[in-house]
Amino acid sequence: MAGPRRGKEAVGCLLLLLAVLTCSLRCGESLKSSNIVLILTDDLDVDLGGLTPLKKTKALIGDAGVTFSNAYTATPLCCPSRSSILSGKYPHNHMVRNNSLSGNCSSKAWQTGPENQAFPIYLSKKLYQTFYGGKYLNQYGSKEAGGVTYVPPGWDQWHALVGNSQYYNYTLSANGKAEVHGDNYEKDYLTDLILNRSLAFLDERSPQHPFFIMLSPPAPHSPWTAAPQYQKSFGDVKAPRDGSFNKPGKGKHWLLRQPLNPMANSSIDYLDNAFRKRWQTLLSVDDMVERLVKKLEDIKELNNTYIFFTSDNGYHTGQFSLPIDKRQLYEFDIRVPLLVRGPGIQPKQTLQDPVINIDLPMTILDIAGVNVSTLNMDGQSFLPQLVPSARNGTSRPYFLVEYTGEGHLPTDPYCPKLGPGLANCFPDCVCEDAFNNTYACVRTFKDYNLQYCEFADNEAFVEVYNLTADPYQLENIVKKVDPALLQTMNQRLIKLQSCEGKSCRDLKK
Repeated sequence: MAGPRRGKEAVGCLLLLLAVLTCSLRCGESLKSSNIVLILTDDLDVDLGGLTPLKKTKALIGDAGVTFSNAYTATPLCCPSRSSILSGKYPHNHMVRNNSLSGNCSSKAWQTGPENQAFPIYLSKKLYQTFYGGKYLNQYGSKEAGGVTYVPPGWDQWHALVGNSQYYNYTLSANGKAEVHGDNYEKDYLTDLILNRSLAFLDERSPQHPFFIMLSPPAPHSPWTAAPQYQKSFGDVKAPRDGSFNKPGKGKHWLLRQPLNPMANSSIDYLDNAFRKRWQTLLSVDDMVERLVKKLEDIKELNNTYIFFTSDNGYHTGQFSLPIDKRQLYEFDIRVPLLVRGPGIQPKQTLQDPVINIDLPMTILDIAGVNVSTLNMDGQSFLPQLVPSARNGTSRPYFLVEYTGEGHLPTDPYCPKLGPGLANCFPDCVCEDAFNNTYACVRTFKDYNLQYCEFADNEAFVEVYNLTADPYQLENIVKKVDPALLQTMNQRLIKLQSCEGKSCRDLKK
């Protein structure tokens, strides 16, 4: 009798073991971390209608999830902003000041410092399969920055543009090997090429592990080369004429007071043409989003994928009579689009909580299951705003925007009256930047919809704007504001300019 009983017990144990193994496998499948896609455009504004051409993007990401109405960059210039997105740090902590090697853009100091703690490394540790395609940092691939053979840590597939944005006739670092491209649309158009390679990556990936894709198309950055099928689009479109367009920079920092006003007709024609071409390049980005979402749907990963769509900085075309560029402290240059869809996010939401680009890596790593409280990053996760059921979260009461001006010591030979120390000058001697265009701002939404900025110049110039009463920032109210409020904002600014990690988040309300 003992023998059969032991046999039955053995069969029971075997069945139990099989049940446990089956459950474990199924649980493992169900607990696989969500996939993540980050689409980072180049110089896409939100204030001047930059999302207007992106109808499919707004429908497939924004309408399917959240549109943030108060998303900002920590600094309005390509390389420092992208360095903030990668590192989760304010510029005063990652030390990338501008787009040059001497300004730390993709420098050895960046590579051995902040880049070694960038968010893709943490994703890789969580067994994410990672893909990068498009523009990286402006000096990436240069000889002084390690050349094309240098691949930043954390990336499994690497297809990065050497240098600044181009659409044709560029060199790509394809997993550390130089790949020279020409001007054939089907083979070389960069926006399409990085999309196609990301789709191939999805076909080749292991379904057992989550993936992260970062696509950084050149659009709508200059040289504004549209795909052939879109070169005649928006023929009647002109830059918006409302707000601060073609207005004098009265009461502002000297750099804003120097443009001619009203602008010459030739300048307006030039910026109208640039505005139109920018929109044309975005139509290929819209196609990119559509094809990527369709692919995710086809491989049955769309419902388990968070998709972020944003830009490194805003842009201006004629605001305060400045022709075209970024770099300034005003809303048109520091506000960026931010659309997010993904698991647990309710559709057709507009959130007013302020978010800055240093929050992106914290949010991405939060989704990936990293304990973000242990990270030495300045940002904070906005996952609680995206998925309120996840846990309680608080939005920040105020934040920092900072910029280090760039200039050239030799005087521009065409504009000798301006003297040395300027940069990005146009033929009519209107300059977009200068050494002393160095500023730091506190932007607050709680209690006051206010911006307070201090310049590092010999005037110790201060600009203050009430964005509720003056959304276009036409009047600097520094001489009208209660001195006690100015002191409060100054103290907040001092604290933010020296913050690091947790102290950038632990702010008094």
